[in-house]
Amino acid sequence: MAQLLAVLIDGLIYSSWLFIIAVGLTLIYGVMKILNIAHGSLYALGAYSAASLAGYWINHGYPPMGSYAVMLVAAILVGLIAGPVIERGLLRFMYGKDEIVLVLVTYAVFLILEDFVKLAWGVDPYFIAQPYGLLGSFDVGDLTYPNYNLVLFGAAVLIGAVLAWVLTKTRQGKMLLAVIHDREMSGAMGINVGRVYFITFTVGAMLGALGGTLTAPMISVQPGIGAETIVLAFAVVVIGGLGSLPGAALAAILVGIVRSAAVHYRPELDLFSIYLVMAVVLIMRPKGLFSAQEARKI
Repeated sequence: MAQLLAVLIDGLIYSSWLFIIAVGLTLIYGVMKILNIAHGSLYALGAYSAASLAGYWINHGYPPMGSYAVMLVAAILVGLIAGPVIERGLLRFMYGKDEIVLVLVTYAVFLILEDFVKLAWGVDPYFIAQPYGLLGSFDVGDLTYPNYNLVLFGAAVLIGAVLAWVLTKTRQGKMLLAVIHDREMSGAMGINVGRVYFITFTVGAMLGALGGTLTAPMISVQPGIGAETIVLAFAVVVIGGLGSLPGAALAAILVGIVRSAAVHYRPELDLFSIYLVMAVVLIMRPKGLFSAQEARKI
């Protein structure tokens, strides 16, 4: 029974992390139909920025609790700088081209940013473990979990709730849904599609960077973390259905629980379990759990 409880708790924590890293990717695809491979680099930039800024903050004797605000600022800065630069400087010239071309463009951006990270931060790992332990821990039976995991879970719930509220309850969200449904018709009705794309990509970049900043205290921040993460984010987005917010949430929970069970009972199947879930789902539903029907255009 205790092990089942551990599987459930570990699964929910991992699901929270998966949802945070995947939600920006699915948002960008849902609106812009761009499979943004550079999302992994935005995650890495967020992690490096958080490790550098929070490390500077703590090492100079500022209140350690302030490091959480510094990490949040790091994610916002990365999103506000990298998002507009990529969207305005490159992607806006590619709108209307084939999706494969856009994938190759974002892959090129990914490679450029990977080298930029090495030039800016070097190849040595960065550690910023203090925020992970500052909040103490809680016990469930014989198990002890850092309270930071609750922050991760709360952040995932908050992000999902805010995005769902914006999309369904606000005027801007309804404009976004109109663009998702038919870009040409939305433009003809007076919606500034270019501005919607700009805001969507910037928010998506910010969410990718936020995933990195929240993960930084739990890992060794080093070259290659972006490539590892984008593969997992793609798996979640594909399982849930490209561009589906509820699909990303359900897929993150499904993958998180299955992966947690594999870690506890068959640790050698850790990564295999994730791709097994993806294979099974795609066999039964080739476009993912929450894939929307596409309108046939003549």
